[in-house]
Amino acid sequence: MLKMAGNKSYTIVEYFGGDSGYRCGYCKNDEGNFSHGMWSHTMTVQDYQDLIDRGWRRSGKYVYKPNMNKTCCPQYTIRCHAPKFQPSKSHKKVLKKMSKFISKGELPKEQDSGEPMDAVCDEAGPREPSKACHSEVKCAAITDIQKELPECPAITEVQKEVADATPTGSETSKKDPASVADERTTATAPKPGMGADPGRPLCRKAKDLRKERRLQKEQIRQNAEGVSSIVSPTPPSPAQTSQSKPLEDFINESLPDNSSHCLEVRLVPVNFEDPQFTASYQRSVALYARYQMAIHGDDPSECSESEFRRFLCDSPLETEHSPDGPEEGYGSFHQQYWLDERIVAVGVIDILPTCVSSVYLYYDPEFSSLSLGSYSALREIAFTVQLQKQSPKLSYYYLGFYIHSCPKMRYKGQYRPSDLLCPETYAWVPIEQCVLQLETSRYARFNQDPDAGDPRVLKDVSRALVLYRRAVMPYAAYSRKRKGSSDETEVQQYAGLVGQDCAERILLYRA
Repeated sequence: MLKMAGNKSYTIVEYFGGDSGYRCGYCKNDEGNFSHGMWSHTMTVQDYQDLIDRGWRRSGKYVYKPNMNKTCCPQYTIRCHAPKFQPSKSHKKVLKKMSKFISKGELPKEQDSGEPMDAVCDEAGPREPSKACHSEVKCAAITDIQKELPECPAITEVQKEVADATPTGSETSKKDPASVADERTTATAPKPGMGADPGRPLCRKAKDLRKERRLQKEQIRQNAEGVSSIVSPTPPSPAQTSQSKPLEDFINESLPDNSSHCLEVRLVPVNFEDPQFTASYQRSVALYARYQMAIHGDDPSECSESEFRRFLCDSPLETEHSPDGPEEGYGSFHQQYWLDERIVAVGVIDILPTCVSSVYLYYDPEFSSLSLGSYSALREIAFTVQLQKQSPKLSYYYLGFYIHSCPKMRYKGQYRPSDLLCPETYAWVPIEQCVLQLETSRYARFNQDPDAGDPRVLKDVSRALVLYRRAVMPYAAYSRKRKGSSDETEVQQYAGLVGQDCAERILLYRA
């Protein structure tokens, strides 16, 4: 990451505009997908956090923002409040399926028909344009001329607030089944004295026995904590009791001891100087190729080692560390799922100041019946909760984009409580309210306050920072040096999309 005077870090981007349409991966419209894009040579985690909170998202080093009121399939940023997440019946079903496999070694014969596309296809978004990147930017010694130009705003330091991470488990990449009731109808219990042995107690339903055991455990826990042993005359229902059970407990139940298989999740930084990453690199490349060809039907040339590296290893985020942050630091990571010393899935994630952002998931097609998309999403939520215990601000799990107009992408709305980002005011709105509007219109302003606007709206394009001839300067100084630059419209559009705050921190590269 490039450092300036005062040891400050900068984000450097090249803006490409967003006037041309391209093929949509969701509705297959040949020219209906529109988005703004920029190439990021390097980016601080705080700047990326601010950008995704304005609807941006990265694919490798290419960062794009859908043109929401113009694109054929509007893509709304979605986040789940991880500490408050409660697994649905279908989520529990996925965990039980994994538990059965680990304990008994039996793969389900068929994939759950309720789970659409076990790997997210957010990569239906654009890849970087064919424009050549300016290699000069990557190695140039940049001069900070803030003292020479007093109108240049001070650069905000990155605030590192993510806490210690305990790797427990992986947007673009999870597919969750629709909630399916899995309860079976049971035969009516026999009347007293009518069973095989009238002298023995009646058979009891397993549901009632489980309820009684839960109540007994709760009673023991309360007694151990010195809580009054008086039992409420109306005991909590099984649903109420299960709601208080954290996700970690459900996951731990799915990993029994003395089982047929061993499943381990390893968090590995995306760094070619890291021995753990390099040792497993070729395995990851081979797994990615098998996944892309089997699940997405890619040609071998489309999932080569270079494509894998560009898409899932090249990241603009440089690892950053702080005393109160996670031991691994912030940045881009691979969460590897090792089954008996074999990688069966890899979740690509970014750890940012207030969230864990899911980037992609690829897995061994041999294990597709285990619903690894849903399973890895649950593990990533649990991982976020672990981070949040040390850093209260890191409490959200970002699933990428929610696309209501594409039924197969609605599964993300089942990870609740979740919010969608208003495309006009950038306020977070509960998804329950948003879905009502999206049922009648593909594009919607979620914020119901008619007077609300963008709090970081562009106020003064002259203060946007520019990197020109290896010097950092505000756009006003740049335009004077260029004697009336003709790119003010483009710079103004860029600054409006990233917001005034980011425009005054991020360096916009100008040749």
